[in-house]
Amino acid sequence: MKKIFVLIALAGSANLAAAADIVGNAKAAENKTSMCIGCHAIPGYKASFPEVYQVPMIGGQSAKYIENALKAYQKGERKHPSMRGIAAGLSDQDIADLAAYYSQQK
Repeated sequence: MKKIFVLIALAGSANLAAAADIVGNAKAAENKTSMCIGCHAIPGYKASFPEVYQVPMIGGQSAKYIENALKAYQKGERKHPSMRGIAAGLSDQDIADLAAYYSQQK
């Protein structure tokens, strides 16, 4: 029985280590930005779904801010329906890559 608990503990710590080892690759994100640029790359752009609002420019934001925002959309903590749909399809690596990419933009 002790062996089972040790295996479970090791598996849990391996998952935590794997999540901590994710490093964003800005170059890899270049092929992942197509869903972002249609709104976030247009200065002064206003979207009309679900209501009219000013779309924020994300270029130059900190990587941590972008990661946290995308994960909050995935969890439903942020409510914008389009962003929730986009974030839902992103892996942790995708999020790290996009965050690295946009944090380097001006």
